[in-house]
Amino acid sequence: MMIARQSQELQDSVLVSLAVAAESLGVSVKTLRRRISDGTVRGYRVGRLIRVDLDEVRNALVVEIPTAR
Repeated sequence: MMIARQSQELQDSVLVSLAVAAESLGVSVKTLRRRISDGTVRGYRVGRLIRVDLDEVRNALVVEIPTAR
C-alpha cells in the first residue's frame, strides 16, 4: 500500500535537477546536497542523476519569518 502511494505521488510531481532547483530558490547546489544528506529534502535518483521535487524543496526550505507587532 505504501509503495503504491509513493508511486502515485511521484507521478503527480515534476522532478528537476539540483541546478534548476538551486537557481529557482536562490541557493547553491551544495546546499541542496547537504539538505538531501541530512534528510530535510528528499532526493530521487533517476539513473545516475539526482532530482528533487521543486514543490517539496520549497515547502522544506522556505520558512515565513514572523513579524513582531
